Amino acid sequence: MKEFENQFSELQADMISICMEYVEDRANKVYVYASREEGIISSSFFYLINNTYVEPHKVNEALGTGDQKYDTSPKRQSMVLRILCEDIEKVEALCEEYERDMPTEMKLIYDVKSGNFKAEYKYDLVYTNDDIKTADHIADEWFEKVKKNKL
Repeated sequence: MKEFENQFSELQADMISICMEYVEDRANKVYVYASREEGIISSSFFYLINNTYVEPHKVNEALGTGDQKYDTSPKRQSMVLRILCEDIEKVEALCEEYERDMPTEMKLIYDVKSGNFKAEYKYDLVYTNDDIKTADHIADEWFEKVKKNKL
């Protein structure tokens, strides 16, 4: 039991870690969206930097004057997303190994200053039973909700 939870936590920590690496550990909060539904794996991430909520390709817009710019090349963004998706696959394998339900959705929030980590999980279908929405729609809606409500 404890072994499953340790490994599950390690994989979530790895997801946060790769997102922190993308911004060279310079963020106030990190948000990771991870989805595994009906054979579809999807992930997304965004940040709170200097009181501004930003998606990965716009992190430099949150910097103050004189702050060193982040490398936001598509190659680096793809690398982060690839690692997030690999971690989701590892979570799935772990859940299978320990005969646990695989979350269809994980929303991870890491507050860098306080060290607080929060995770929300869903086990029901979120978008595959919707005619229009995809995992990207759900991730974008979460970003807009967080931005609006400053969560």
